Amino acid sequence: CPFRPNWRLVETPVATFAEYVVEDAALAWLRSLGCEIIPGPDIAPGELAAERTDHGQVILEGRLRKALTRLNPTLPAEAREDAFRKLTRLEGPNLESRNRAFHKHLVDGVTVEYRRPGGSIAGAQAAVIDFDHPEANDWLAVNQFTVTENKNKRRPDIVLFGNGLPLALIELKNPADEKATVLTAFHQLLTYKAELHQHCAYYTLLLSS
Repeated sequence: CPFRPNWRLVETPVATFAEYVVEDAALAWLRSLGCEIIPGPDIAPGELAAERTDHGQVILEGRLRKALTRLNPTLPAEAREDAFRKLTRLEGPNLESRNRAFHKHLVDGVTVEYRRPGGSIAGAQAAVIDFDHPEANDWLAVNQFTVTENKNKRRPDIVLFGNGLPLALIELKNPADEKATVLTAFHQLLTYKAELHQHCAYYTLLLSS
């Protein structure tokens, strides 16, 4: 055909996805919501900015102590220490009961006792989260947060912390991988639940994407 244009077939590279792309997008979204973003290795045990003494420690204790002081300025140090102890040593015979106890602490505050100057014992509720002023809380997203428990070692993609307490876990999968489905991500969350009892007792939410 004399009017045929001089076209050539050019191979266009197919856009590829990697899991880190999804992770970066998730972290950017969390940053836009006001979360501080820190890579897990940066606060790992032994690092200059370490916030954990070992990989079995799932609470960022320095942040939790600061939050309890900030949210409960009228409580004596004795009462805040009681709240810290109850939050870091959840009571209950199994994972579900410890998770319920933690949820009650979050919603209702931690029931604490302390001695008044006259010697009598007083009771109070120590706030853990400021629900009326969300911006007053310390929100942190940590990617690649390594956790070990009973010789099990896992590295969740993103862990969300509120005032030093792990509140949610996000498991990400490569959308370009046909085998990486929401179901496989969900099964990964079940693995965390089965192997990391101490860690998962704190989560109010498990997410997969």
